[in-house]
Amino acid sequence: MSEQRVDEAEVEHVASLARVDLDEGDAARFVEQFADILEAFDALDEVPAVDRDADLTNVMRPDEERACLDRDDALRNAPETEDGYFTGPRVS
Repeated sequence: MSEQRVDEAEVEHVASLARVDLDEGDAARFVEQFADILEAFDALDEVPAVDRDADLTNVMRPDEERACLDRDDALRNAPETEDGYFTGPRVS
């Protein structure tokens, strides 16, 4: 298991920074869960390194300039426009 353990004080500190209220026993439960997570990451140390293929080539096509719709054609089917732009509902 990892040498760095998360203790209850650290869990409570992070919870206070995130403004999360912890119930009684939550910090202890999270310490156990973090230990399990760190143990899972320790298992990754056992994965062998993979040789990378240095002969990789870019498979993306080059950008090519093409004709596009003019503004009036693009806005023709829009439900609402304003000053030559699409409009939509306010989100805030």
